[in-house]
Amino acid sequence: MQNADSMDPNAPNLSAKPGIGGLDAGTELAVLREIVRLLPASVTVQNQHGDFLLVNDAAATQFNAPAEDFDSALPQCDFLSQALNHRRHTALDLLQSGRSATFEERVSDGHTKRVFLTSHRPVNIGQQALLLSSASDISRQKAVEDELFRRAYYDELTDLPTRRVIEQHASDIIARDLNGEPFALAFLDIDNFKHINDYYGHPIGDSLLIEFSKRLSLDLRQSDMLSRISGDEFLLLLHPIQNQQEVAEYLDLLLQRLRAPFFIDGSEVFASASIGVSLYPEHGRSYDALRQNADIAMYQVKNETKGAAVFFDASMEREALARMATEQALRLAIIDKRFCCAFQPKVDIRSHEIKGIEALVRLRDDNGVIQAPGTFINLAVELGLIDELTHLVLAEIMKSIDLINETFGAGATISINVAAKQAGNSEFMTTFAKALEDTGCPTRFIVEVTEDAFVAKTHFQDDILPMFRQLGVGVSIDDFGIGYSSLSALADITADEIKIDRSFITDIHKRPRSQGILRAIESLSEALGMTVIAEGVETHEELAYLQGATRIRYAQGYYFSKPIFLEELQPLARPSNEVRNALSTRPMEETRPAYSRAGAGRGY
Repeated sequence: MQNADSMDPNAPNLSAKPGIGGLDAGTELAVLREIVRLLPASVTVQNQHGDFLLVNDAAATQFNAPAEDFDSALPQCDFLSQALNHRRHTALDLLQSGRSATFEERVSDGHTKRVFLTSHRPVNIGQQALLLSSASDISRQKAVEDELFRRAYYDELTDLPTRRVIEQHASDIIARDLNGEPFALAFLDIDNFKHINDYYGHPIGDSLLIEFSKRLSLDLRQSDMLSRISGDEFLLLLHPIQNQQEVAEYLDLLLQRLRAPFFIDGSEVFASASIGVSLYPEHGRSYDALRQNADIAMYQVKNETKGAAVFFDASMEREALARMATEQALRLAIIDKRFCCAFQPKVDIRSHEIKGIEALVRLRDDNGVIQAPGTFINLAVELGLIDELTHLVLAEIMKSIDLINETFGAGATISINVAAKQAGNSEFMTTFAKALEDTGCPTRFIVEVTEDAFVAKTHFQDDILPMFRQLGVGVSIDDFGIGYSSLSALADITADEIKIDRSFITDIHKRPRSQGILRAIESLSEALGMTVIAEGVETHEELAYLQGATRIRYAQGYYFSKPIFLEELQPLARPSNEVRNALSTRPMEETRPAYSRAGAGRGY
């Protein structure tokens, strides 16, 4: 072999010819040799036997060996031997065929890995068939490409394939399938993940996702695939499978594995997953159909039991279509502002005066029928529409404030319900506080939130509550006793009002244990300066017990009044005192509405 400084004895004699730029041919040849040697690109020349005739400095650096070792009978390292043998075979193949080619070459010295883009071109010089090869280091470019590829196709947190990878994998299986070989697509969602995030914080939430994905990945075959497709949602493809029973048994073991506690940064975190499963080809012959049906089955689990696995069936699809219709109707109702308010009084059970009213949102459907909130509130929260709906309620109240004052009295407080999800949202609560201030009468309002807004790790107690205090807006704990808190939690809550859930009030005169709980709540609330309101009073016996055996002054329920629409009272044009007295003395049988009370429950 000759390096870039050697002379080929078979080359034509150029010494007699004039050189470029006034140089003689010999000097010019030496200059050209030096230029080739110093080129930043790797350059080699091989003859028809694959031997190296020229190796410049960059080529020597590329292979981490001096030029003289390229044709050595005993290469100094296995890497060099393999690389040079590959180059020799390439030269023989390309020179024989007479074609050019460009390849990527990956080289390693045991410590670093580099990638070169190498172009090979057969040439004829001096009646010799030679292969001219040049290479450029593209390692940095490939590293960037690999990183972009990983970000596009692999989840950064869990390192699992993304949605598009499992979609392509499933589509490929379907495309090459000839005999309808079944596989399963399981849609997994972590139960109550938002609550875990809010309570423990996002760092532990992220760690839980990592550990969760590790448990899901255990025992997977090479042909199976697990993908994280969004925040707390995963897709699991099991291929091949024998039958539905096999999948059910596997998922049962998986769910048991997931129920074991996760130990993360000193915290013992419990989590579970709801799983919906679709089978190919029974539940769909495309990826989109299979994913959608698995999603439908998963939501069925979420709405019923949680922490279980359910296979898709046709009835679920009908329910999903009905839910979509409800969702569409809800969105249109918000756009068209087809919501109205009913008001239920809070009554002084000793003087029969109205202390305040609670605004309860209702929806008018396309036929003008009033729908109670049980049909749409949870969906509004899930779809992120509840914030706009709450502002609509406030707007409806202010639009009718004169009639409210005439009906219930200008001194009656007005309670507005705020969902637990909203209570921990600083951005919404700030804008809502500003809206209350803009009414010009913020001290008339009481914001009702459920107790978990106080005990969860949200900003409500420390950041949001002071905003309302500054405005003079009252704060009420709604449905107390059925959430996550205990009586001791009341000591840390700075609310103005506590509403005891109706489950403690129903048949209170017959239930000694509930009577004891009621006395404890009453005593502690008095010590903390909170007004107690009994919710859900429906019978004379319940009222009589509250009047005779407790110091509770205020109550709310169907015994006093159903939720009242202002248009029902407007035609009466009666003085407010007469209206209030009528409301507080009507028997329950006259005031019970024709529709179900299911929508008149928690929060709305």
